[in-house]
Amino acid sequence: MVALQKSDLIDQATSEAFYELAKTVDSFERYEHPHASRIATIADELALAFHLARHDRGSLHAASLLHDLGEAAMERDYIQASRPLTVEERLDLARHPVIGEREASRAGADRAAQLLIRWHHEWWNGAGYPDALRREEIPLAARILRVADSYVALTDARPYRAAFTEERARRELADRAGIEFDPAVVHMLLSISPLPEMASFAKTGDDDFVVEPVTPREDRWNLFSSFSK
Repeated sequence: MVALQKSDLIDQATSEAFYELAKTVDSFERYEHPHASRIATIADELALAFHLARHDRGSLHAASLLHDLGEAAMERDYIQASRPLTVEERLDLARHPVIGEREASRAGADRAAQLLIRWHHEWWNGAGYPDALRREEIPLAARILRVADSYVALTDARPYRAAFTEERARRELADRAGIEFDPAVVHMLLSISPLPEMASFAKTGDDDFVVEPVTPREDRWNLFSSFSK
């Protein structure tokens, strides 16, 4: 299991409070292993590779820990369901980045972190939510968070699918580069030296997943978005 690690990017009291919130959200989402803390470590490694300023790394660290705070605030049973979401549930779930932005403010996260949380489901091609930003309209730190979140979700088991192997997760990211993800960020993640937090929790023979049928109404929330539900 990946151990939670405190960061020197934000003050100690705030860091400890955010890690406690992260553990609460992880538990609500039914992650068996630390989720948000893995994202925070991988995201910061990418931030370093892209030479982000220290204060930007601090905002990204906070956003990584609190990115799904909106889901916990919504308290929807379907988030823990062992089945694909319905169209109505997906539309409802699409509110969580905006709710997360508000909850992060209440938790004491800075404005930059709040906006990264709002935009961590925006897509490179403009098909994301809540604001349909595209390409460089999406801040680099939000693009980094999107890739790190997806990789970590892919490599851990979810109620509706088994964990992917590292190889499979890397392939999925590469396949979606230029569609959902900034190709430069995906390339960087695939190029950096592997971290312990990048290890997969897949079990032998568990490299399968539930494919959700895509209809015109749910096209913007297709099967890949479900990986980081």
